[in-house]
Amino acid sequence: MKQRLHYFERVGSTMDLLHQLAADGAEAGTAVIAGEQLEGRGSRGRSWHSPPGGLWLSVLFRPRVIDGLEVVSLRAGLAVAEVLQALVPTPLQLKWPNDLLLEGRKVGGVLCEARWQGDSLGWIAVGVGMNVRNRVPEELSLVAVSLATHCPDITPELLAEPVVEALRQLNPGAGPLTGRELQQFAQRDWLRGRQVLEPVAGTVAGLREDGALLVRTGHGSEFPIRSGPVQLAAVYPSR
Repeated sequence: MKQRLHYFERVGSTMDLLHQLAADGAEAGTAVIAGEQLEGRGSRGRSWHSPPGGLWLSVLFRPRVIDGLEVVSLRAGLAVAEVLQALVPTPLQLKWPNDLLLEGRKVGGVLCEARWQGDSLGWIAVGVGMNVRNRVPEELSLVAVSLATHCPDITPELLAEPVVEALRQLNPGAGPLTGRELQQFAQRDWLRGRQVLEPVAGTVAGLREDGALLVRTGHGSEFPIRSGPVQLAAVYPSR
């Protein structure tokens, strides 16, 4: 059966719409793409400016086993970064737990939401928001950027299919991150080697297999952080 792809010019949220489709029985791999979101959201309930010109999409998963849910967003970020890197000359970086960066500025983000039916996992929605050709608000220009700034010919239409297909290949029940995945993340890890103050003071030392961020403290021990955000000790130039 061919997996469904729904496109809308304007929606409240692709995540909300995908959850509705899932509740109505949509199959795994179903995707929702919107030209504009009026109520887009990022992690921790933050609003996400989603005007025309960006790529706003969500993909549905129905994993048969529950193993590795905590690393789904990291795997999604790796998959999207690989797609973008084939088109954009500037190195893509990943900022734990769910941001994609270009030269230290946020170009996109990943959001994962699970829905449970009693004690059983019903489904997972993986959302991706990407600044492509949309203008970044002036007040955010120091921390956010659009892909077109680095690749003038890029369009949401060019990215939509390869991003959706890359996400569809993910296995949310694949267990902890593999050594290869940890190495791939390390090559794009924007936080690695930086000093942080909160939730613990120390130097970021990379990821653990379960997706936790490791911070090496002044005593030499490694402290795992399982959820964001982290507070940087200072503003560093992008690497």
